[in-house]
Amino acid sequence: MSGRLCDTSGGSNPGGTVNLRILLRETGVLLACLFAASCSTEAPPETTTEQLVTVEPRPEIYADFTLSADLSGLSNSQRQMIRILIEASQIMDDLFWRQSYGDDYKAWLNSIGNAKARRFAELNYGPWDRLDDEKPFVSGMGAKPLGARFYPEDMSKPEFEEAYLPGKKGHYSLVRRNTKGELVLVPYHVAYREELGRVAGLLRQAAKLAESSDFATYLKLRAAALISDEFQISDRFWLDVNDNQIDLVIGPIETYEDRLFGFRTAYESIVLIKDLDWSDRLSRFAAFLPDLQKGLPVADEYKWEMPGTDSDLGAYDVVYYAGYSNAGSKSIAINLPNDEEVQLDKGTRRLQLKNAMRAKFEKILEPIAAELIDESQRKHITFDAFFANAMFHEVAHGLGVKNTIDGQSTVREAMLDLATTMEEGKADILGLYMITELHKAGELGDVDLRDYYTTFMAGIFRSIRFGASSAHGKANMVRFNYFMDEGAFVRDDATGTYRVDFEKMEAAMAAMSRLLLTLQGDGDYDGAAKLINSKGIITAKLQADLDRLTNARIPVDITFQQGVAELGL
Repeated sequence: MSGRLCDTSGGSNPGGTVNLRILLRETGVLLACLFAASCSTEAPPETTTEQLVTVEPRPEIYADFTLSADLSGLSNSQRQMIRILIEASQIMDDLFWRQSYGDDYKAWLNSIGNAKARRFAELNYGPWDRLDDEKPFVSGMGAKPLGARFYPEDMSKPEFEEAYLPGKKGHYSLVRRNTKGELVLVPYHVAYREELGRVAGLLRQAAKLAESSDFATYLKLRAAALISDEFQISDRFWLDVNDNQIDLVIGPIETYEDRLFGFRTAYESIVLIKDLDWSDRLSRFAAFLPDLQKGLPVADEYKWEMPGTDSDLGAYDVVYYAGYSNAGSKSIAINLPNDEEVQLDKGTRRLQLKNAMRAKFEKILEPIAAELIDESQRKHITFDAFFANAMFHEVAHGLGVKNTIDGQSTVREAMLDLATTMEEGKADILGLYMITELHKAGELGDVDLRDYYTTFMAGIFRSIRFGASSAHGKANMVRFNYFMDEGAFVRDDATGTYRVDFEKMEAAMAAMSRLLLTLQGDGDYDGAAKLINSKGIITAKLQADLDRLTNARIPVDITFQQGVAELGL
């Protein structure tokens, strides 16, 4: 949903509809799928002893946090609607389990005798530790398939690339084998017909209870989208829905789970309550996007696209996470929709998840700062800076280009499996660029820019701990090493703490912005791979510092106690 649902913010995985329309026109392929023997989601493969790489389950790395919100101003109809939206979200949760692990996940969970391992499996939606490079932690499990359950386990990259499958790069289909062993596509709305039908019915029920007529229309449009895999109409309409206090993000949205190609989207759902006062304060910043785009520190050809200005900035309290958004590290901001065509035409909506953000700041970032940030700079670690860094990360997804400068493809298509890491890295650095430029223009009020820079550095330590399998974690490793090499971050070996060199920070920020924007605009996959492979690493010294955080029992992320009971419904 960055656009994405991002932790640092949000992050980005632009979706689209062109490939899907091609797929649906290929009725021969669709019919082949319907009669394929293997159109269901595959069960996990058997593994050999040589494949087993087991680590210990560690549910203690997650700090518990109860999701609640002030519902006192909601009517009985609105409260009832929230219950229905949570029920729909639980079906999304089931579908994500099947995409991540397999159809038989419930029986597998029940077979785990160790309570600690079972709890960790629930948090990770499978036996692979999402915050430790997807390493298996349950005996008997091998490595997680790079393509999760979106592709046949025995399918190779060359086989997929050589196969004639119109629409094979689409976001809303499974790749399966027919009775002849040939690769075929199965649209999500076919593979999950029954479950999606139930979700659509629940959204239509909720629409009848909505006090905002626009939100009611959106729920009905989203219901239609879920059972057709045509999401652009509902995405466009959602961008103009702004008079609703309750909101919902639901569907197959992010492509992070597909580590093989970065094509397939995973199901998720987030139920939200809008904070009207905070949202009103944030709403004006989207208007600055065109001027900020023009001022990017890169050649003109890398900033020729003009971002939409209809983008909506808002602050929300989350009351329910489900599916991908609830797996591993939790989103604290949203930037959607992902569709590049919609983004360029209308922009995006940026939703800052205030209660989840506050939980991560208090339970994780402040303790990290006390351990790793130079004592003289700890005063610059503030929630307002943390919130702003996360918010402008989301806004920064709208900067740069969505299409390569040669006009041959989208940036996402050119970057393949590296697309999300590159996009998250771009959004992080350009978010800081936006803060710097707005501060120079006096648009942020009487604030200390050092707060944003220092909190930004502390935030990198937090996100690095997400691990190499996380696009956010990897992007943060690249940025950390780049800033260290440029002298913008300095480690005091005597104390084992870090400080920001404020004079070098802005130059390093501009140089890295230029590098990432150029790689994306050129569609330079090899250049991006070289950058990530050379700088997306954790040095021995940094690992020792991160181990100090573990030894100090500082959580890596949060997990939620959530549902109708926690909300008093």
